[in-house]
Amino acid sequence: MQPSEQLAELLQERTPPVFSVELLALRDALLKRYTEAVDGMLFYGSNLRSGDALDGVVDLYLVVDDYRKAYGKFFPAVFNRLLPPNVYYLEVQANGHLVRAKYAVISMPDLERGTSVKWFHSYLWGRFSQPCELLYSRNAETDKRIRQTLVRALLTFLGRVLPVLPERLDSAAIWQQGLALSYQAELRAEKPQRAVHLYESWKGYYNKVTPLAMDALPFRVKQEQDASSLIYAVSIPRRTRALSRLGWFIRRFQGKLLSLLRLMKATFTFQGGIDYIAWKLERHTGASIEVTPKMRRYPLIYSWGLLWRLYRRKVFR
Repeated sequence: MQPSEQLAELLQERTPPVFSVELLALRDALLKRYTEAVDGMLFYGSNLRSGDALDGVVDLYLVVDDYRKAYGKFFPAVFNRLLPPNVYYLEVQANGHLVRAKYAVISMPDLERGTSVKWFHSYLWGRFSQPCELLYSRNAETDKRIRQTLVRALLTFLGRVLPVLPERLDSAAIWQQGLALSYQAELRAEKPQRAVHLYESWKGYYNKVTPLAMDALPFRVKQEQDASSLIYAVSIPRRTRALSRLGWFIRRFQGKLLSLLRLMKATFTFQGGIDYIAWKLERHTGASIEVTPKMRRYPLIYSWGLLWRLYRRKVFR
């Protein structure tokens, strides 16, 4: 069996046989809203780590076969195609509780392209290299396609970060430093230690997938066991390392611009988007943020001053 096939099987083992009532309620609401356009749904983020769908806002990715079919409207489909994904807000009642979700809409072709080496920025392959679970798939074929994108994201991520990391390192160093690189390529509210926390939360997962992924990469990798961990000695040509450093330098600037454009787009698609952004910044940084009625009504006009002040205060980077 090929390493990529072993990875796909390992990722499939992660999906629990039974999801919570709250997650199923979100799934059913989205299936009702988008009907036959839905190929699959992916569950990821802090609620997956905590196992509590009532803690904050659930993060979901809705995979559709076609944007126009999903929306039935021209402009949302165009925006989604130009700068995927579109982000929306959902509330449902389940077991007497209000369940909140933030879900991103992306087409299957964009997901496949965005997790491959054809996609320069880390926005998609960086996210889906981290643990996530398949909440729904249309059939066995789409199940297989989505799982293949998760394997592809994992391999793309490692292929892009290893050339800028030390030649000898363990799984912890790979993921902590690699995730930090992808975070630096976006406007993020999380502190630099966030990558360490993510690794520690999924340490068992990363230690399982890393040796399999190393065998599937185009680099020469030698595995050595020391007293406490498995060490990877990665041989990468100097030219590849130099080009990779340049690539990550460009991603930092490109990512900030793309993040701003996605925030602007979210003001049209995300109900209460400015309040959600303020809540998330406060949650991750502890900074108090005041949202005025004018900002809620005209976010594209009145939010820039606040964003600049928060950036100056290093509330996000």
